[in-house]
Amino acid sequence: MAKNLKQLSETPVRLTGGHRLCPGCGEPIAVRQVLMATDKPVIATNATGCLEVSTTIFPYTAWNIPWLHIAFENAAAAAAGVEAMYQALKKSGQIPADADYKFVAFAGDGGTYDIGLQALSGAVERGHDFLFVCLNNEAYMNTGVQRSSATPIGAHTTTSPAGSVLPGKTVHRKDLTEVMVAHELPYVAQSIPGRWRDLVSKAEKAFETPGPTFINVLTPCPLGWGHDGAATVDIAMLAADTCIWPLYEVEYGEYRITYKPKEKKPIEAFLEPQARFRHLFRGEEGAAVRKAAQEWVDRKWEQLLKKAGEA
Repeated sequence: MAKNLKQLSETPVRLTGGHRLCPGCGEPIAVRQVLMATDKPVIATNATGCLEVSTTIFPYTAWNIPWLHIAFENAAAAAAGVEAMYQALKKSGQIPADADYKFVAFAGDGGTYDIGLQALSGAVERGHDFLFVCLNNEAYMNTGVQRSSATPIGAHTTTSPAGSVLPGKTVHRKDLTEVMVAHELPYVAQSIPGRWRDLVSKAEKAFETPGPTFINVLTPCPLGWGHDGAATVDIAMLAADTCIWPLYEVEYGEYRITYKPKEKKPIEAFLEPQARFRHLFRGEEGAAVRKAAQEWVDRKWEQLLKKAGEA
């Protein structure tokens, strides 16, 4: 059962303040909520990216747990190696047989959807017992806001610039959560930092489920998305309310929608507060992209309702 707010307030602080992530960044909110979900000792691996460079500026660290920085592409491979070592040490009697450590890998969408997908796929196929958390801010923010395969259609980035030639990114994002479901993991979920109970309860399930688990967390980026840092939680909520980012989980193949908006909002409610979509509100071409995006969201939402038996 998920902890209540009082219980969460009493958990050890495993990612401290004092890091250099941008004001309003969604990543530290998500990381703290994930790490609050278990009282067991946790060991983390972290791909190169915003979270890594901003929390471990030498000689300082914001981590209060064992933490391993690894290259952009192999956070999952490193987590799998650490977990395998732990299992070997238990078998050899070097640590108690009843020791119960938890393992988590953090990576951005660049290190998950793109560069790290091969290592992630291999680690979960081998059945390593760890949680992989994608901190999805929908672009390569750490290196200058380049588009990734998680970037939504129409978004302006430095490598999909909106202008007279292109209206931003021209294709829809990859549905990585469903890619992970196809690996037949015991637990897969999507969440946002704006609904703490949803994210914490999913992380708790993921930590306690034997085998590889995966959570895809949408983490708004004020710098790359072009919104007020104080609006991060509200932007994340709008992603769920428009069903651009549905909140659901897949437990041993069974789908469950964990948040269904009372009134599904049009995607403009999510797009309009963000500078990366500003060009979509000018001219016929922008309207056409918005229409295509709305149709895609509606289709994906209807598919999800059917999978969850709620059509």
